[in-house]
Amino acid sequence: MRIVRDWTGLDKTARGATIAVGNFDGVHLGHQHVIDIARKAADAPLGVMTFEPHPREFFAPATPPFRLMNAETRANRLAKLGVDLLYELPFDARLAGLPPEAFARDVLAAGLGAAHVVVGADFRFGAGRKGSADTLVEFGREMGFGVTIAELLQGSEGAVSSTAIRAALTAGKPREAAAMLGHWHRIDGEVQKGAARGRDLGYPTANMSVEGLHLPRLGIYAVLVDVLTGPHAGSYKGAASLGVRPMFGVNRPNLESFLFDFSGDLYGQHLSVGLIEFLRPEARFDGVEALIEQMDADCARAREILDAL
Repeated sequence: MRIVRDWTGLDKTARGATIAVGNFDGVHLGHQHVIDIARKAADAPLGVMTFEPHPREFFAPATPPFRLMNAETRANRLAKLGVDLLYELPFDARLAGLPPEAFARDVLAAGLGAAHVVVGADFRFGAGRKGSADTLVEFGREMGFGVTIAELLQGSEGAVSSTAIRAALTAGKPREAAAMLGHWHRIDGEVQKGAARGRDLGYPTANMSVEGLHLPRLGIYAVLVDVLTGPHAGSYKGAASLGVRPMFGVNRPNLESFLFDFSGDLYGQHLSVGLIEFLRPEARFDGVEALIEQMDADCARAREILDAL
């Protein structure tokens, strides 16, 4: 999958796609529905247009973290769906200020040379969110690209939405979230150096930032880990701590994953950690021995859960 981060001066290999447009936070079943329609809509490369940062982060930078995915996780998921071109456009003052007609003309038609565009029924675009899906249909007729409006996908509990997925994760129900996502909720990123306490305890962990993300319920999880880069690339089972490590003072939240039956250096490599089942909340223990005993039990339970998948 090729990632394009501008809409100007593109060569012909980056133009002429059928493009699904949206934020695609979570790439949940509703988003996949829109992408599948784009896949079938025209005989052209499959493209997805999204924005970085998320428009809500641009307009309300003080908003508490709400994103289900960082840009890396989203790109990895879209690549798995067979997307050929990811237009990850910078959402800045220039883009935010474009009136709806200018967005359709300058970005979609002239910039990307879109053959066809697919949007959800609730799609809004242009300065002040004045453009709608119906507006885009009219612009497409005038400017030479087709438009399909995808109806919102309904699940058993109503419309599939990022809001409902966040609620499930906050409640510590990753399987419920996965039913709406169509895949395990994942956190992707680079392994960073930590305090190496896990190694001292006999449980070396791969530490990753969760900055800017909506935090699922803090605690211990059974996880599936894909090592995406480096000599140890592959898939592993494991247990992870998502939280602030209350045994060791006041800390920023992060994700620490222990990979079962693994030996090697992962610093600087990129991982994708899938949350499978919540095991227990974070806790303080009466000493290191009690902590290690609990970690032994956590890993045994995680192995049982993951072996049963």
